[in-house]
Amino acid sequence: MENFQLLIGGVRVAGENGEFAVIDPASGTPFAQCPSGSLGQLNAAVAAARTAFAGWRQSSADERRAALHKAADDIEREADGIARLIVREQGKPLALALSEVMGGVAWTRYNADLEIPVEQVEDNPRQRVELHRKPLGVVASITPWNWPFMIAVWHIIPALRAGNCVVSKPSSLTPLSTLRLVEILDRHLPPGVINIVTGEKGFGSAITTHPGIDKIVFTGSTPTGQSVMRGAASNLKRLTLELGGNDAAIVLPGTDIAAVVDDIFNAAFLNMGQTCAALKRLYVHESQYEAFAAALVERAGREVVGAGLEAGVTFGPIQNSEQLELVGELVEDARRLGARILCGGQRLPRAGYFYPPTLVADVTDGDRLVDEEQFGPVLPLIAYGDVDDVLARANASSMGLGGSVWGPDATQAEALAARLESGVAWVNCHAQIQPNTPFGGSKMSGFGVEFGLEGLLEFTGQQLLFVRKENLS
Repeated sequence: MENFQLLIGGVRVAGENGEFAVIDPASGTPFAQCPSGSLGQLNAAVAAARTAFAGWRQSSADERRAALHKAADDIEREADGIARLIVREQGKPLALALSEVMGGVAWTRYNADLEIPVEQVEDNPRQRVELHRKPLGVVASITPWNWPFMIAVWHIIPALRAGNCVVSKPSSLTPLSTLRLVEILDRHLPPGVINIVTGEKGFGSAITTHPGIDKIVFTGSTPTGQSVMRGAASNLKRLTLELGGNDAAIVLPGTDIAAVVDDIFNAAFLNMGQTCAALKRLYVHESQYEAFAAALVERAGREVVGAGLEAGVTFGPIQNSEQLELVGELVEDARRLGARILCGGQRLPRAGYFYPPTLVADVTDGDRLVDEEQFGPVLPLIAYGDVDDVLARANASSMGLGGSVWGPDATQAEALAARLESGVAWVNCHAQIQPNTPFGGSKMSGFGVEFGLEGLLEFTGQQLLFVRKENLS
């Protein structure tokens, strides 16, 4: 087995609490050992980051840009190996894992080239007033298990570009690709600028209350995000929280089913449905409900379920047994209430955490499968008759990450999308994200944004420079 280690202050070290097993979701058995760090090692990582910050904050934009581009070159060069590691720990098919790695390369290069502006507020013979942006200090990144490499890039790279130092804490379910990312970054950065501590339990509250951490960027569930927020109050840490989503999509009457069925299916089942901004509730007008259901079932039948490294596989397992159990529980609850299971609906009788793409009809708001975020390969189809009514139902969720409207009249669809209570609203597409477009949720889906200049500025604090030009003598 490969020897994975923590990185603290530029030194690779073993975990003081030994090691823990990393499970391959395609087999349900361990395939690697990961170091288990101690709280003392977390403290050491924060201390190393604080020490490094004194120099890194003074580095120029060109120095940071050059370091990040060199890291991006290394990531691209090692993409195949990183992708295969992602498949083993997360489960997704190899092509999707490779796309995740190359997406990380693109995001790294985009952020490296961003300029942090100085805003001139006023300039006249009497005074000059400018708004400057400065790094915050030590940023803690806490990442989930669904896109372990990509989300780590989203957190870490803009933090470094802004001049901060970072302590990374990946999910204990998928820590290995993040360890690899941090190793690559460390090749091109001064010691202590990037650090990583892995472990199974006990780090969450220690990070959120740590007086040496100035900002936390967290992607994960809403309850955990609330816990992060409570802990962060101890020293008023800055926060970016990208939390749960239960994204609704509304299909307007007259939509060309053949033209959109692939896009809708892919938006719902991307990464086996394990994506925060995946399409999770599909509202279809009653005039097309059965036809749409049939088209989606046909599309689901084209997926090849299997282990991500097997040739021809397009659909991998659920990442962990706990999530597999929740998905099965939600489907069984819908079945008990009289729902039609159009396809799938049962765990596959094989080793690993395999659950096929599942479409469920004859459900409605108030059912658990509709109201709760399933975060797995299941899509409920809900019929509606009135557009204003379906908008109210789509907005009734406590979550508000994303939402979409699909229809033949783009103007009508856009007008309805503008009324969605979500951080992002898509028209005739869903879950489209780009490095240059700010992304963030509303309501219980979190606050703060990632991506684009707005996302980069989340890792900075403001300083107003007020210069009096008049001679004081």
